[in-house]
Amino acid sequence: MKKPEEILEYLNQKFGEDQLTLERGDIGEPWILVPASMIRDLSKFLRDDSELRFDMLMCLSGLHYLKEEELGVVYHLHSTKLDHYVTLKVRVPVEEPEVPSVESIWKTADWHEREAWDMVGVVFDKHPNLKRILLPDDWIGHPLRKDYVQQEFYQGIPTGE
Repeated sequence: MKKPEEILEYLNQKFGEDQLTLERGDIGEPWILVPASMIRDLSKFLRDDSELRFDMLMCLSGLHYLKEEELGVVYHLHSTKLDHYVTLKVRVPVEEPEVPSVESIWKTADWHEREAWDMVGVVFDKHPNLKRILLPDDWIGHPLRKDYVQQEFYQGIPTGE
């Protein structure tokens, strides 16, 4: 079982040390910050490499960093064969919220990416069916954005209290 620090060291040998960084918050496990442009290639490598074998995308979540005017995607991965875990994060500007889809790598990303699009507004490039999954197609905005203003009515029905 590899720790996140060991996984980063291994990835740096394969992808170069200037691409990926290990970051830590006040609580929880560290994560690897990944440039959006390389998330698809990195994910494929993480899944297929014999030392890593991350065969399960456990969760993918969209985030809104209001102060930084960025959107983010968090990927929680597990290797069921080697029993190690890693968390990846991607951050993109709110004005250009595009992240390559990993649906072709882990099929479970299909619904996770649709939810992140629906709730936060992250656009997943090359997703085969990127449309709303929780809200109606004509809903205005993305409700988990910190700057979201709830519409007063939807098709004549009040949406608030």
